[in-house]
Amino acid sequence: MCQSHGSASSDDEYRSSRNIAISLFRRYRNVIDRGGGDNLKEFISAGVNAYALGCTDEGLRKELIAMKESGIEIEAMQSYGRSTSLKSKIRAEEVDECILWLIILFITILCTPQPTIVRWSSTRPVSNDVLHQWKGFWVLIANAYYIRGMAWLPVKTLQLEQMAVVGRAEEPSVVASRTRLVFNMLEVVSPQWPRVY
Repeated sequence: MCQSHGSASSDDEYRSSRNIAISLFRRYRNVIDRGGGDNLKEFISAGVNAYALGCTDEGLRKELIAMKESGIEIEAMQSYGRSTSLKSKIRAEEVDECILWLIILFITILCTPQPTIVRWSSTRPVSNDVLHQWKGFWVLIANAYYIRGMAWLPVKTLQLEQMAVVGRAEEPSVVASRTRLVFNMLEVVSPQWPRVY
């Protein structure tokens, strides 16, 4: 689950693992509904906080599944200062994909050559099985990012990695989306180039 530190944040969304799960899920949905850019950066930021607070992928998955099974509806995030009353139930496939994004983020933080985020827990953020399943995918992208200064990698290369590790490859568009996700996460967690303003 997550460590609870009263001084970690005065913000309600970080007071419990349930609130952290809701916050991440709302931000995940925001990216899906409204597109990446700043929305993705908000998801990454919330995921970094979850990592630092000691959350695990399984702990947050359990929170989201419990909410899904209880029929709780999650309110959409506000946009541009406007309030919204749009609420919807959590679907199982949304939980799986949101947690997969979180796993990819946790592995990105965990495997970054010069860690920049302190974790307030000795519990591993992801299991060894999950780490084994996704680390090779991440390493290919990270090598392109760190060693070759690339911001993209051929989808076929990553599909071959998936075939080698799990025996199947996702659709090219899904792999491309995950690739973009990792590169965006690397730019936030471990920036390599000066920002142009």
